[in-house]
Amino acid sequence: MLEPEARGVMAELVMVTGRPMVHDLRATLDAIDYVTRYGIEWRALPVDFPPHEAIYAFFLRWSRRGLPERLAGRLRGRLRVLAGRSELPTAGCVDSQTVRAAETVGAAACGYDAGKKLKGQKRHVVVDTLGLLLCVMVTAASVQDRDGAPPVLALLRKKFSTIALVWADGGYS
Repeated sequence: MLEPEARGVMAELVMVTGRPMVHDLRATLDAIDYVTRYGIEWRALPVDFPPHEAIYAFFLRWSRRGLPERLAGRLRGRLRVLAGRSELPTAGCVDSQTVRAAETVGAAACGYDAGKKLKGQKRHVVVDTLGLLLCVMVTAASVQDRDGAPPVLALLRKKFSTIALVWADGGYS
């Protein structure tokens, strides 16, 4: 039997204003997980899943309501409690990673990271002390770590007022 909180989340997933759901909710969630885990295009979903148009429509509808972020936050809180920590983090760690951008990414969003000798984008990621994701910001690869830190730390402070300490490497001097 589902806990009251979990029942509320599931009810929020199926909340619709149009016709009843045609596709299985579990298959829809699994398809979205497949796309995000393997980084494939929506059209490349295996035929075992519902049609990609329907999956993408659900993803857009849920994203506009902020549902994926709220679900991830609830899951992170539960995992922290199970690990013997408080639900809200008080410390984190920030770092960045440069990744090669696809050809479809516009020139304005790309840059050249001279240190890595790579043209693409840079992910500025903040995790808690358990390694659970707190926030992410994507910039052009040409943005230095010290310049990308203030916006990502401002976002972190906005989401988690309990954060008192953030570790960073030398690139964030």
